[in-house]
Amino acid sequence: MTIGYELLPDRVAGMHDTLSDRVTAELHRLILIGELPAGSPLPIQSLAERFSTSAMPVREALRRLASLGLVDIAAHRGARVRDLTVADLEDTYRMRLTLEPLAVSLAAERSEESVAQLAEDALDRHEQHLGAGALEDARRAHTDFHFALYRGSGSRWLVRAIEPVWQNSERYRFSAHRGDSDPHRSHAEHMHILKAYRASDAVAAELAMREHLQGAMTRMQAAISQN
Repeated sequence: MTIGYELLPDRVAGMHDTLSDRVTAELHRLILIGELPAGSPLPIQSLAERFSTSAMPVREALRRLASLGLVDIAAHRGARVRDLTVADLEDTYRMRLTLEPLAVSLAAERSEESVAQLAEDALDRHEQHLGAGALEDARRAHTDFHFALYRGSGSRWLVRAIEPVWQNSERYRFSAHRGDSDPHRSHAEHMHILKAYRASDAVAAELAMREHLQGAMTRMQAAISQN
């Protein structure tokens, strides 16, 4: 099961509603896996030819990806994939550290076993896909784990605020090692978060999420410095 999102273009094949949705999802995928690396120009006409469509769906896709912080659009200069920098990484994680511990804390206060099971199933899929080397499927499962808990907060606006910074941080995670740079440690951190959620321990859930994000940021800082 893949969880639906309000802003993310990351959907399952066959679930796209419009041509613009399909172009957005494919551009999103190409940016995350590095086929369109940071700084790459995104000329509308070339992309339209690549996707066998008119310019309009491409323009809409670029606007949507710009709203998520993945693309920069400048008047008279066109669009380009946003650069990866240590400063941007740190800014992204500052926002995540503000929003995501709050979300999981609120969720733990209303802990429901149905939500915990969704998160656990996603975590199981994440491990299976990592073991099989299916990194894009693992990424989707990882997203499903986190957002199952964030949606459990009951705050639609909090989830919508998290989505853009989450998407931007995914570029750093993928660019570092095309996947999780420390899967065993990350799995243990995820289980700690889930255990606190199941126990309805809002304080422990918030702390576990904060430690998870701080560890991820440290690993990404080291990875980007080596590149």
